[in-house]
Amino acid sequence: MPPADRPLRLMAILAHPDDESLGVGGTLAKYASEGVEVSLVTATRGQSGKYYGQREPGKHPGPEQLGRIRELELRAAAGVLGVRQLTLLDYHDQALDRADPGEAVRRLVDELRRVRPDVVLTFGPDGVYGHPDHIAICQYTTAAVMAAASSTGDGGAHLTKKLYYIAWPPSTLAAYEAAFGRVVSTVDGDVRQAVPWPEWAITTVIDTRRFWPEVWKAISCHDSQVAAYEGLKNLSPQHHEALWGPQSFYRVMSTVNGGRTRETDLFEGIPA
Repeated sequence: MPPADRPLRLMAILAHPDDESLGVGGTLAKYASEGVEVSLVTATRGQSGKYYGQREPGKHPGPEQLGRIRELELRAAAGVLGVRQLTLLDYHDQALDRADPGEAVRRLVDELRRVRPDVVLTFGPDGVYGHPDHIAICQYTTAAVMAAASSTGDGGAHLTKKLYYIAWPPSTLAAYEAAFGRVVSTVDGDVRQAVPWPEWAITTVIDTRRFWPEVWKAISCHDSQVAAYEGLKNLSPQHHEALWGPQSFYRVMSTVNGGRTRETDLFEGIPA
């Protein structure tokens, strides 16, 4: 259990600026509002993205400048969501799966041992829609949670109590498709289509409905990417509820609880 003189701690480890707002913004805002110390590790600066929907020279500031812009957007969004600590690993966007895995895991181990979170969130092994950066950060994070618990290395072993993957049910995927069309990524010439997690596999659903205003404000901080988010403004109430009402996760590992009963709290089983 955490020492009596400190609050609970939640860490999200994600790939790009805006993953925190679109992926788990409601969850981060909810727990921050309850006094949980929320931290965020973002692996890249998103420098390979578009700029207001553009890639053409003269309409795009270039990767280096876009990375600086997106870092500022990320810091603003993190502030809205109540994130207390933000760490950028500065890997290259769209190449995270080609990073040295030993180095990436060691850097995450260092962060885990420094911050000492009770709960960690990251992408699942599907990367939501097969995005290689999302898949890579899932693999690195999972390995780092295990490695951080070892007594070897610097900083003192840290045992994360619970590890979760983002797990979209059919209703969430339908809402994203209503906003953006088919949710896909093209990798090595192959189109990867998002596939929802079956309802029975989802272990945890967090009610984040009242944090929709904060989440939308955080999403709006990512102004350079706003062209991709325009569809969110015109969603039906049903789809807004699916996107921003519940947030769903798969409990990968827990040292404090288990079983088939669906959780409504990431910290279930961890004494406050």
